[in-house]
Amino acid sequence: MANFTHFNDDGRAKMVDISNKNETARKAIARSSIQMNQIVYENITQQKIKKGDVLSVAQVAGIMAAKQTSSLIPMCHPIPISGVDLSFEWVHTDKEMYELLIDAEVKTVGSTGVEMEALTAASVTALTVYDMCKAVDKSMVIGQTYLLEKSGGKSGDYKR
Repeated sequence: MANFTHFNDDGRAKMVDISNKNETARKAIARSSIQMNQIVYENITQQKIKKGDVLSVAQVAGIMAAKQTSSLIPMCHPIPISGVDLSFEWVHTDKEMYELLIDAEVKTVGSTGVEMEALTAASVTALTVYDMCKAVDKSMVIGQTYLLEKSGGKSGDYKR
């Protein structure tokens, strides 16, 4: 268990003590995606979804999710988030399929990183798109969610 920081000497769960870590500027960018057919894509881009502006609502959901990560993931520290930004990019994958790429960037100045906050924001954004569009088509597929990059902290920078 020596390699796992979230276990105590008895092998039980613990929250890592970050009280002696230096505060640094930290940033993480995570990506998720959701694939959909042309009908759902057109309904989103032409703002015909009855629940409202899908991307605006999903963006707010992602921001809220980043701020609530420590309530959802048991060993995450509640941290002061300096900023959250979500961006969207459409990819036409084949003749009738589209993929919405979702990038979530989260920043803080603190003693621990914001990777989990970025991953949570990207995930909840994709889930919100699904929720808002499932009446049109339930076959949408939420894609892989992963860390694109992070900076700051003792472990240094990372880029996928």
